[in-house]
Amino acid sequence: MARTKIYVPRETAAVSVGADEVALAIARVAKKTSTDIELIRNGSWGASWLEPLVEVEVDGTRIAYGNVTVDDVASMFESGLITGGEHERRLGPINEIPYLINQDRWTFWRCGLVNPLSIKDFELHQGFKALEKAFAEGAEAVLQAVADSGLRGRGGAGFPTGIKWRTVADAPGEQKYIACNADEGDSGTFSDRILMEGDPLGLIESMAIAGFAVGASKGYIYLRSEYPLTHSILSRAIETARDAGWLGDNIKDSGFDFDIELHLGAGSYVCGEETAMLESLEGKKGLVRYKPPLPAREGLFGKPTVVNNVVTLASVANIVNLGGERYAGMGVNRSKGTLAFQLAGNIKRGGLVEKAFGVTLRELIDDWGGGTASGRPVKAVQVGGPLGAYVPADQLDAPMDYEAFIEMGAMVGHGGIVVFDDTADMAQLARFAMEFCAIESCGKCTPCRIGSTRGVEVIDKMIGGDHKDENYDLLVDLCDTMEDASLCAMGGMTPYPVRSVLKYFAEDFASSEEK
Repeated sequence: MARTKIYVPRETAAVSVGADEVALAIARVAKKTSTDIELIRNGSWGASWLEPLVEVEVDGTRIAYGNVTVDDVASMFESGLITGGEHERRLGPINEIPYLINQDRWTFWRCGLVNPLSIKDFELHQGFKALEKAFAEGAEAVLQAVADSGLRGRGGAGFPTGIKWRTVADAPGEQKYIACNADEGDSGTFSDRILMEGDPLGLIESMAIAGFAVGASKGYIYLRSEYPLTHSILSRAIETARDAGWLGDNIKDSGFDFDIELHLGAGSYVCGEETAMLESLEGKKGLVRYKPPLPAREGLFGKPTVVNNVVTLASVANIVNLGGERYAGMGVNRSKGTLAFQLAGNIKRGGLVEKAFGVTLRELIDDWGGGTASGRPVKAVQVGGPLGAYVPADQLDAPMDYEAFIEMGAMVGHGGIVVFDDTADMAQLARFAMEFCAIESCGKCTPCRIGSTRGVEVIDKMIGGDHKDENYDLLVDLCDTMEDASLCAMGGMTPYPVRSVLKYFAEDFASSEEK
């Protein structure tokens, strides 16, 4: 008789609410009751609000149990967990949960489904098929598929990936690099982490495809230091891929050499900017470089370098497998394909939702997020991290589209969505944006370094009712200077949240006496 498979996520959010303890309790009860199980530590499906999410496979169907605690485990076994028995934590078949089945899972389709560190499981779910197809069809076919897909950088800038890859491929020089930016530091973002913990081999395969397409033999993953579990999983995945012959010299007799080195950052937010990240990879201070030259021409160690974030790279395998045209068939206008939207803040059902571009903020917040956790009305939504604008409640029907958001004075960015209800003090949130910039600035350029410090001072005066009109004009001028003259997006985009508060929530700047 086959052993019953029970899945418990080993993923940071799940672990933070007790998944490790639940897994241990399941193992102990199974041993005590002589129940023959195979305990599999999978990644997360992205429904963070249901973690720890336990699944049991019954006749090929995985039955889910949500928000499981250690105290639930014994009663779940008594209720017939092994056969998918009824229990107050039972949600039913995982493939019938609306939160999951109504998504457009292109990049994250293996997350939650597979054992992240099993080559066998990965290969059973299309693993390395895209790399093999790339070897068979050639680098030019890969470059064309990526160009046809319309894929744009998912790290925030939205630059066309096909153009970047083509530039590196056409650049002269024998040594080229693939640099994966996994320094996911924006507030309310966790898609990179979920993917690296749930499908690390998928990222490795896509990096190898990128290397093959542009002629790079070495890849680097720059991982933020605040992700210790991710670091452990990625390290083991790289070793596993190397031992199986999918990394190293002459991969599967293809004549292609490619290996990956995992580099741990040191807590600097600005190293999420591509050139600061490259400086850090070279062992230098994480300071932003002047551009040009662009990294695609002179990047890591002065060599042509592809710099993409995790989700951008991980989207490529299915583009190669299924065709660029199919990916381009999703989305709207110039925003092609899907994006992993991350719901956080004052939200009832927080988690990751992968949908095609064009979905609205209201749909994401209400249909997937279930509205605010407080039950109060939404006041503002910050999209795109701490440098993103605050979108007011009357604009929640705006479609998630790079250009549409730019026209609103906002940005889609990395897809992070942080919700605030009507009790939020928007003046304090504007102040936080300036303070965040002051703390995290690399200090290389004056508008960012000094402008953010002055910004905090001016906002404090406005909140205190000190010459509010004059300081309002001064703050606008300061935002203009930072936006136009800063060396990178750190200072250049800090005005986004500040301007949005000035435009839509000016009443929150009333002093305590006026309020």
